[in-house]
Formats: sequence, structure tokens, C-alpha cells
Amino acid sequence: MNLKALSDQELLNTYLAGNESAISVLIDRHRKRISDYIYMMVKSRDVADDIFQETFIKVIRFLGEGRYTESGRFLSWVLRIAHNQVIDHFRQQKMQNNVTETDAGYDILNCRKFSDHTIEDRLVTEQIESDIRKLVDHLPEEQKEVVMMRYYSNLSFKEIAEQTNVSINTALGRMRYALINLRKMIQEKQLILS
Repeated sequence: MNLKALSDQELLNTYLAGNESAISVLIDRHRKRISDYIYMMVKSRDVADDIFQETFIKVIRFLGEGRYTESGRFLSWVLRIAHNQVIDHFRQQKMQNNVTETDAGYDILNCRKFSDHTIEDRLVTEQIESDIRKLVDHLPEEQKEVVMMRYYSNLSFKEIAEQTNVSINTALGRMRYALINLRKMIQEKQLILS
């Protein structure tokens, strides 16, 4: 039997009937498309290869458990599994890289020094605010918008959510990511905010 001539559904049926090599043909058939999709999301060939492997381990397990029910849509089903694996990867990475204000040792946008009134302190404060404002411009647009509304327009998160047509949790999440990104940029540029 020429397995390569079979459709995805026929290959799945052949695999489920006990022909192990049918799944290899399916994997090879869709390898480039799925691998490219994963790589586009994670931007690392090594990570993409790992996620590709994890994806097909899940595919084989789900097939064995009878959890494939979308006849004729195998590639879409696998891409959904790959997408979920990518999300899991980023969640795990975020948990490993989570930095709190206490860990960082300061809250960059609520520093007490910003309220000092000597001329020297005012000049330093203006320089720090200028440096931070330049960094804010390098944030992704959604994060930049929340920072600008919160710290430069003094809007509440409820007002930000209403003006940007998102939930309060989304607005808070964008602020959280903005602060994480600002901290990373401060460390990379070795800025001193005191």
C-alpha cells in the first residue's frame, strides 16, 4: 500500500487500525507547515523543535484515547494543539521570569524621589522622567497606551478599560507587561533611577 497517496483521514484510519508507519507519513506531510507556525510564534528554532515534538506526542496520545473527532480537519486540529503548546511554553517562561517590585528593589513609576523639591532633585527627577518617557516609546502600542493613560493622564484602570474597549483585567495585564518590559529595558541600558 502506498501510504503517501492516502488522504489525511485515510492515514489516520490506517494508523488507528494498527499501521504505525501511517502516523510518520502524516507527520512528514505536515511537518513544515506546523514547524513554521510554531517558529513564527517563538522565534527560536530549538524551542520550536521542542514544541513540535511535544505537539506530536500529544497528537499520538489523543489519537490513542479516541479524542480526534474532526474528520477531514487533521491539520487544523494539530495546529490548535501546537498553538496550545506555544501558550503553555510562554506561561511557563513567564512564571520563571516573573519579577516583583520587591525583587527589583523599587517601583520605577512611583519613586519617592519624584516628589523632592530641591533644584538638584528636580533636575535629576526631570532627567529620570525623560529617560522613562523615552523607554515608554519603545513599548508595544497597547502597553504604551495604558502607561500614558495611567501615569501621564492620571486615569483609573476602569477609565482606561472604558476608553480602550477592553476589560479591567486586560488593562491591568497590559500595565503589568509594560512594567516588566520597562524593567528589562532599564537593566539593559543600565539606567540608575534614584
